Amino acid sequence: MTVCTSPGPRVAADAAPLTVTLCRDPRGFAALEAQWNRLQRCSTAATPFQSHAWLHSWWLSYGREGRLRLVLVRRGERLVGAAALMLVHRPLPLLVPLGGPITDYFDVLVDAAEAAAVVPALARGLYRAARSTVIDLREVRPGAAAERVVQAWPGERRQLTDSACLELPALDFDQLLTRMPTSNAQRTRAKARKLDALGIVERQIAPEEVPRAVANLLRLHELQWRGRGVTPEHLRPRFAEHLTRATRRMIRKGEANLTEFRLDGRVVAANVTLLSTGISGGYLYGADPELRSRKVDVATMLLRHDARRAVEGGQAALSLLRGTEPYKNHWRPETKVNQRYLLARGTLAPMLRLYESQLAGRERAADALRETLPTARDWRARLKNWRAGGARP
Repeated sequence: MTVCTSPGPRVAADAAPLTVTLCRDPRGFAALEAQWNRLQRCSTAATPFQSHAWLHSWWLSYGREGRLRLVLVRRGERLVGAAALMLVHRPLPLLVPLGGPITDYFDVLVDAAEAAAVVPALARGLYRAARSTVIDLREVRPGAAAERVVQAWPGERRQLTDSACLELPALDFDQLLTRMPTSNAQRTRAKARKLDALGIVERQIAPEEVPRAVANLLRLHELQWRGRGVTPEHLRPRFAEHLTRATRRMIRKGEANLTEFRLDGRVVAANVTLLSTGISGGYLYGADPELRSRKVDVATMLLRHDARRAVEGGQAALSLLRGTEPYKNHWRPETKVNQRYLLARGTLAPMLRLYESQLAGRERAADALRETLPTARDWRARLKNWRAGGARP
């Protein structure tokens, strides 16, 4: 990754006052690319989802005209703070992060060398932008710069829990195996030896190959989840458009890898890994169902690859991103729970309380549904019982 650098003499830049502006112009957002990239490199807590390539691409595919809200903090001409938001009107007027549900982490960008001044300035800018709206900051990773902005917020605020994410230290594959119980580690080594014996070959995709490779990845992704509840958004043209555009730009800047796994010359799996200064995370993969019939452990294949890339890239953490699926827990990861922050001016406290109660009601309804519906394991047990002559599931 490129190190944080600041253009021009810092003494002259530091003499300039801070200014806070609100950008609503998509063309202005596009023109910020170079400044945004420098700021992201200087924001030590930033994740790949705060890159200009990811956010601007998302806006092009998912944004709505007139809804863009970028709070920008500058020291002279230098961008030292930014928060990327969008106005929505349902279920009530809200400012929400760019990136939407397909983005695993939200954060603001704060130049670490300027944090003491930028954090309160960013909070003031957000306060001015939220004259008649609640700000709903979802998926804030523990340790994010957004946490400091929330602490500096001068109005009403609420904190809720959001998605759980699993995270490993960036270690090579053999070191990760030492975190597992001995029997599990032995089985995983055997799975890795099987991968090597089969002769599965990894190939890194160049930027000009991304459109073809993403289309193939999404085809494999649909195949692997067919009949098992694929995420509908992953099959929509706008998602393919965004993933292609963002991945191509991020590969060029060293912020992503797209890897194809070939067996007998044929692509049988593909994986997009996103990178920032601090973390590496496998974002989306697709695998041919044929691999299961050949007893290939896809999770082991992907994690071995991602661990090696994280070590080579110098990232401190290997994020397994959102979700606590059982296959992830085999590696003994640390659970990190994202937070959700609701912010409003004091005059909008009734609106904030109404929105908070709506969210609580939805959560109670979701909990009740989870308790009522049988789990996949329950269904498998019922099906096995039915095949053995029991009652119909």
